[in-house]
Amino acid sequence: MIVRVDGASSEAPEPGSPEPATPEAASPHSWVRVCAFSFVPGQSNPFLDRFSANLAAAATELGHAVDDPSDRTDALVTTARYGEAISWRHSVLFTGRAKFGLSVQPPLFTIVHIEPDDLQRQLQHFSKALEHPEPRPVDFQFDGLAEHAHDVLYTQGRRGGPMMSVARVAQAQSKSLRVLLVVGHDKPEACYLVDLAGAYPRIENRGDAAFYQELIQRMSTALSTREIAQHDVTGEQVTRAAWESLDTPRAMVAVSHQLGERDFFTTKILIEDLVKVPAVSGTIARQYSEGCFSTWDPTLNALVITATGSERPVDKGQITDQDLAVVTGVLADGTGAIARPVEGLGNGAPSSEAVEFRAVDDRLPWIELAAEWNAPKPVPVVRSKLHGHRGVSAYDPRTVEYVPLAAPYFKYLVSCSTEAQAWAIEEAFALSASLQDPSDPRTVAFTVLPGHGMLAVEKWVAGAKPFEVLIDAIDSGRLQISNRVPQGPFEYCAKPNDERLYAKLPNNLEYNAPTTRHLDGANRG
Repeated sequence: MIVRVDGASSEAPEPGSPEPATPEAASPHSWVRVCAFSFVPGQSNPFLDRFSANLAAAATELGHAVDDPSDRTDALVTTARYGEAISWRHSVLFTGRAKFGLSVQPPLFTIVHIEPDDLQRQLQHFSKALEHPEPRPVDFQFDGLAEHAHDVLYTQGRRGGPMMSVARVAQAQSKSLRVLLVVGHDKPEACYLVDLAGAYPRIENRGDAAFYQELIQRMSTALSTREIAQHDVTGEQVTRAAWESLDTPRAMVAVSHQLGERDFFTTKILIEDLVKVPAVSGTIARQYSEGCFSTWDPTLNALVITATGSERPVDKGQITDQDLAVVTGVLADGTGAIARPVEGLGNGAPSSEAVEFRAVDDRLPWIELAAEWNAPKPVPVVRSKLHGHRGVSAYDPRTVEYVPLAAPYFKYLVSCSTEAQAWAIEEAFALSASLQDPSDPRTVAFTVLPGHGMLAVEKWVAGAKPFEVLIDAIDSGRLQISNRVPQGPFEYCAKPNDERLYAKLPNNLEYNAPTTRHLDGANRG
């Protein structure tokens, strides 16, 4: 059996399975809107001049606006050369608002040019540097990077491969979170689209018109969805006595340490460890933390979830109850979650994924638990959720269900804390056969977020503690976690004499295996 993760299956679905989505990966999402781009000068060369002009033309051809910067601008687009650091004083990210007289700083895309031979040398360099058991600072010294950048480049490269390290260098030197890393000599051969979450899908140039249009479609996709992390901490306070009487906070702390021991969470990125810039409040978060998890507490009738890492550093592998939040619902406009304050806690906002976590519950059945659970009200069929910037390289379909995102999300990627990602996840889990039927023997379900990570959930199982079912699936290999995250379509395929299905890239490469043919490790978008 082959299960394609672009939403299609090579065989008819089994009775009771959700109807697979029609593969529409050639078309962007229905919610993508018309955007206004402003191309502004940056570092230049003839290649970048031609590329910028062609990209602007493609935007116009697709019906988007291209004009001078104004308060109607959705994104600024500038240029840079790989290997040449831009001072923050000349960075459009830090100075664009004042330079162009704008009321707010629009998102920035930076086109970064790298020669094909230079990219191969960089990949070979990082490939060797990442083989060492500890980072060697001498291997990670690049113009414009901070003194401790080697820690970030090493941990990111160990997670996502040499290309991830190259991508982080391009971001740091260009002072840009969104980078179009264009490979070519006289004309572009390919382009990697890099974002803060670590996506780096490679788009091959198989024809100039389609190539530039696809880049604009991917850029407009990112611009067409809003962040939904405007959480509101409100409502009746949970007393300290009531909080300490609950088993859930202790279970959350315990599973945090268990996941930390299994290296599930990548070391958090502190921006100042990668590049020296002035205060970044209002421009980017000081820290980009990776992952979150939650479990349902029947007594509170709410989600207990990890707190955001954007307000202060939170190591998701070593939390305390001060790093938890209680989520009771979603704001009416969908821009954030509603969190209930707890006496004695910092009462910070929950993780940015709180909306998608809570929205999943509203699309699935609620069930009544047996008396031994001591649950006064019905609970969601999903007990616990685990989100991480990891992939799933294999799973056992007898006990674990894969629920794919709709096909466009495998080509036109969205990222964390966005409304579109919440929609994608909500729709995927709403089609889960195992979750729609509480009696289904599969107790774990998961989805993969291309360029981003994964989300796995567990059902209520008698006698099990929170996350025990999920961790057992991980430890037993029934849910095989990988450091690598797919950057586009891939498929789960059977192997002889193995009950599990294994992820493979379209070129038939092992999803989690090293390859000398493509050191970037990125499957083609």
